[in-house]
Amino acid sequence: MRLIRFRLNGDDVHTSCPSHWTLLELVRYQLKLTGTKQGCDKGDCGACTVLLNGKPVLSCLCLAANAADQEVTTIEGLRPAHLKAGGTGSDPIQEAFDACGALQCGFCQPGMMLSARALLNANPNPNREEIQEALSGNLCRCTGYTQIVQAVETAIANAAGTKAPVPAWQTDLDGEKN
Repeated sequence: MRLIRFRLNGDDVHTSCPSHWTLLELVRYQLKLTGTKQGCDKGDCGACTVLLNGKPVLSCLCLAANAADQEVTTIEGLRPAHLKAGGTGSDPIQEAFDACGALQCGFCQPGMMLSARALLNANPNPNREEIQEALSGNLCRCTGYTQIVQAVETAIANAAGTKAPVPAWQTDLDGEKN
C-alpha cells in the first residue's frame, strides 16, 4: 500500500492504495467519485479524463502516486469550483452542454467537459480548430461532435457577452416548422 496526499476538488485527501493503482481506480473505486468513467483502460477514449494541476490527463494511464501533492479535479468538482469563484449554478461548460443538447448517453461527457474547461482556462477565446484539437482525445459515439463543439462555442460566447450560436437541435426544429 502507498500513502498519498493530494487535493481533490478543493479538499485535502489523505489515503492509501496499492502501488499499482491508477488515478482512475483511486478516484472511482476507492473515493467513489463515479463521474470519472472507466472506458478503454488504454488511453484511447478520454472518458477517464481529469484535470491534474489544471491540465487534462487520462487517469487510466496515470498512476495514483503521480497525484501526490498535486491538485486533481473531477467532473464532481466543476460546479463547486465555479461557485467558489463567485459564479452561480453549474459551471458554464456544464450549462452549455445542456443547452446545446450535447448530453447524450453521458458516458463521455465528464471527460469532454473537463477537456473543455482546461482549454477555456488556458485560452478563453479559442477558435473552432483549437476547440476540436482540445477535444480530440475524447471519443463520443452518440452526438457526432457538432453539439459538443457548439456547447464550447456557446460557453465562450456567454462568457464574452456575445450572441451564442444557435444549437444544431434548434436549427433542426426550426427547419421542420418551415
